[in-house]
Amino acid sequence: MEAILDIIRRFRPADGEVLRIDGAAAEPFAAVDPRKLRIEAAAGASARIVVLHTAADTSVVEVELGEEAQLELTELFTAEAFAEVSVKQAARSRCRLTTVQLSSANASYRIDLDGADAENELGGVFLAAGNEHCVVKLRTGHNVADCRSNSYIKGVAGGQAVGEFCGLIYVAPDAQRTDARQQSRNILLSETARITTQPQLEIYADDVKCSHGATVGQMDADAILYMRQRGLSEAQARRLQIEGFVGDVVGRCGIEPLCGAIMELASVKIEEM
Repeated sequence: MEAILDIIRRFRPADGEVLRIDGAAAEPFAAVDPRKLRIEAAAGASARIVVLHTAADTSVVEVELGEEAQLELTELFTAEAFAEVSVKQAARSRCRLTTVQLSSANASYRIDLDGADAENELGGVFLAAGNEHCVVKLRTGHNVADCRSNSYIKGVAGGQAVGEFCGLIYVAPDAQRTDARQQSRNILLSETARITTQPQLEIYADDVKCSHGATVGQMDADAILYMRQRGLSEAQARRLQIEGFVGDVVGRCGIEPLCGAIMELASVKIEEM
């Protein structure tokens, strides 16, 4: 955890309740345990922002992207926070979100694509151990034509932990040429762990490409056998498989030193699961 904090201290603090971005911000911003934060990116602006939750508290983050604005938002949970994130995107804006839950947490995301050629990508992962309870809710609204979204949520649960994912893709009337994808993949490490997943589509236009899928299963026995045949113990093989599963999401956070530090923290938790 100290490594995460050391990295974040080098970033520009997102002080106050409103963060306005007018141009291309080379240095990332960071907000630790924000109760309320509004992020406004002007037309053509770009930025990277990290939101870290270290306390059991509530949080509301509102994001508004102007035309052609670009934002990368990474949200990390190391405590049982209840967080709501809403994103409104104007024409030709790009937003990539990465959310990582390393403890019990409840995160809700609402994405509204309000301008043509807006694009949103959301990748999330949760690791639930013991009696932890991780929740991810997502609503992606395609409110106009010619927008794209891609969401992929991964979950790992062991012990008696519970994980939940509820995702909705909404396509408004006349939101033609929508391209929306949603996937939920999950691994159970014990017979008492439980993960529920509810991907949903609500479509009111006819010229669209929309897909969703969900899987909940055990670890890949063939892959574990393959690694054991090459000298790894079963515990090592299981850990490497989970690290690869989780790292696929963490590695896309867009801030290289932070990605590595988050992965190290995740690996410590995987060792305990």
